[in-house]
Amino acid sequence: MSSKSVEFFDQQFRRQLQQGGAELNPFELAALPYLQGRVLDFGCGLGNLAVAAARRGCQVVALDASPAAIGHLRAVAGAGQLPIEAIEADLRSYALAEDFDTVVSIGLLMFFDCPTALRQLASLQAHVRPGGIAVVNVLVEGTTYMDMFDAGGHCLFERDALQRRFEGWDLLLCEQQDFPAPDDRIKSFVTLVARRPAA
Repeated sequence: MSSKSVEFFDQQFRRQLQQGGAELNPFELAALPYLQGRVLDFGCGLGNLAVAAARRGCQVVALDASPAAIGHLRAVAGAGQLPIEAIEADLRSYALAEDFDTVVSIGLLMFFDCPTALRQLASLQAHVRPGGIAVVNVLVEGTTYMDMFDAGGHCLFERDALQRRFEGWDLLLCEQQDFPAPDDRIKSFVTLVARRPAA
């Protein structure tokens, strides 16, 4: 994520914290029933999904580039003695060192340039254990609200890109949703949940 995008979301997260926003968004709610075992939340934001997963018995590694988000999540995890490891990291270049039962990346990959986004998506897929679950949510072509993007570093996925990238996996959910944005613009998302074939 470019420094511009990190600053955008760091400010947004600070505003959300002032307003007490800890509710799961629609994509996190869709992901929650599929979370199991050791979970990677790649681009965790304020960590609402990581906290919900930990409270359901999962062990969570939560990564984000926002200092405000990670500081908040560490405080929440510590106060609740939750099994969450919260790490501040540049996710454009972050190299995963272990495999997970569930890998989640909601609302992140489109903030990378396309080669970086596809490279990190492939890395996430490679670190799902056999029989494990991947949950990926991205903005796709058709999105007209672009205010949060750095003009030189983002990637609107083709609408069927995730399905093609997960060919051979068991697709549990794949849906496209449009949401209204300021000035009669649209945010168009695809959310995919897939199970990696067992070894």
